[in-house]
Amino acid sequence: MPVPPAFVLLEIAIEPKSKEDQEKLGVGLTRLISEDPSFVVRVDAESGQTIVAGSSEQLLDAKIGVLKHVYGVDLNVGAPQVAYRETLGRRAEVEYTHKRIVAGGIGEFARVKLVFEPGEPNSGAVAESRAEAAPLTFVVGALRGVEAAAQDGLIAGFPVIDFEAILTDVVYHDLDSSALTFEIAARGAFKKLREEGAPILLEPVMRVEVLTPDEYMGDVIGDLNSRRGQVQGAETRGKAQMVTAFVPLASMFGYFNTLRSFSQGRADFSMAYSHYAPIPRFAEPDPDFSPAIGMRLRA
Repeated sequence: MPVPPAFVLLEIAIEPKSKEDQEKLGVGLTRLISEDPSFVVRVDAESGQTIVAGSSEQLLDAKIGVLKHVYGVDLNVGAPQVAYRETLGRRAEVEYTHKRIVAGGIGEFARVKLVFEPGEPNSGAVAESRAEAAPLTFVVGALRGVEAAAQDGLIAGFPVIDFEAILTDVVYHDLDSSALTFEIAARGAFKKLREEGAPILLEPVMRVEVLTPDEYMGDVIGDLNSRRGQVQGAETRGKAQMVTAFVPLASMFGYFNTLRSFSQGRADFSMAYSHYAPIPRFAEPDPDFSPAIGMRLRA
């Protein structure tokens, strides 16, 4: 089952200011996508906004700069939003029946039984069938339904990752069942995981390395701790110290300017994606909590 690329860690909403800008935006985005596969573009289904996504704030700022200065697009640009993910907190066995009468007395029917298991970190999302003697077209429809529902999320609209879905049984009707009815039934089964799967919200965590003169060591560690960082240690590099920490990406916005400011420009850093981890409030699953998620535009 496909999942969003691991390098998509940040998203920014962009909006052209005129019809002319809309046309130039399309040309610019097409060119940027062809040049850099790590640059992702999508249209938000609810707001209709164009969303650009990638691995870092610096990457997206650079791409937006190209759109403005090379392609001449006048844009409203949103604040960066972290690309959170969701996963399951516990095993769940779910049964769901889709049944209704449509126009002309024609019926729709499908019943599915699925077992959902949390997976190991970075294991991806796997859907398979162990339903014996089930017509292949119905199995394909059910697995397609799981895949689509996983992209919609359970608690905050983010894709669900690192789980296994096993289709264990189907019940069908010779006239009223189809691939579509089984896709609908599987979507319904997946939604029941909001209550039965103890979903957890995950955030990307970065491995951060800071090279700093000795005199700023305390400031560096204190600042990383204030950003919910977990300092792993430090080692001497010539006349400087290399501090290594794991820090949530959401806490790293503006870090470059802060570091340069308190070190008088003498410290530098690098960071790379490490893993997804539960947001602290979700360390103990809390399916009733849903964070406010939105794309805020700025001129």
